Amino acid sequence: MTDHTSKDFDHALARARELVGLMAARVERQLADAIDTLQTGSPALIAQILRHEVEVNTLERGIDEFSGQIIARRHPAARDLRLVMSLLGATTDLERVGDESKKIALYARSIFSSGRPVLPRVVELRPMADLVYDMLRQATRAMDALDPNAAAALVRRDLEVNASFRAVLARLAGFMVEDPRSISACLDILFVAKSLERIGDYAKNLGEHVVYAAMGKDVRHATAQEIEQVVRS
Repeated sequence: MTDHTSKDFDHALARARELVGLMAARVERQLADAIDTLQTGSPALIAQILRHEVEVNTLERGIDEFSGQIIARRHPAARDLRLVMSLLGATTDLERVGDESKKIALYARSIFSSGRPVLPRVVELRPMADLVYDMLRQATRAMDALDPNAAAALVRRDLEVNASFRAVLARLAGFMVEDPRSISACLDILFVAKSLERIGDYAKNLGEHVVYAAMGKDVRHATAQEIEQVVRS
C-alpha cells in the first residue's frame, strides 16, 4: 500500500484491514473449536462457539459501517476503492464461515446426543476438516498480506475438498445401508460435511478478493491456471 497525502486516510485503511484480521482470527478459532466438538461433543465448547458467533456478527456490522464511512467521507478511487470493496466481500465470506461453524457445533451436539456408536462415523470427517481449516488459514494469511499468489493454490485445494466430500458421502451411504439405525446420525454427519465443503468455497472466495484488491482483476469462477496467468501478468 502506498502512503496518501492524508495520514488519516492511511490510518482508516489500516484500521479497516486490522478489523478484518481480527474477524478472521475469531472465525478461525470458531472453526477449530467446531472441529473439536466433532471429537468431544463438549457442551461448554459448543456454548463458546455460539458466543463467538455473536462476536463475529458484531464485527461484520462494525466493518461494514466503518467501510461505508471511508467511502462516503474519503471517496477512494482505483486501488483504494478496490481494497475497501474486497474487505467488504471478505467480511461477508468470513461471516458465512462463522455460520457454518455454528451449524457444525449444533450438529455435533445432535450426534453426541444420539449415542457413542456413531463416533466412528464422525472420524471419517477429520481429514476433510483438517484440509478445510488449513485452507481457511491460508486464505486469511493471504488477505492479511494482500498476497495474490495464494489464490490459485486455494482453487486447487477446493477441488480436493469437493473430492473429500464425495468420498464421505459414499462412505456414509454404505454405513446407512449396513445399519439403518444409524441413518439419523449419519445424516447429521452428512450435513457437517456439507458445511465443511461450503467453508472451502468461502476460503477460495477470500483468495479471489485478494487478487481483486491487489491487481484489479476479477477472477471469480476462474481455474487455477487462469489465476496463475493473471498473477504472472
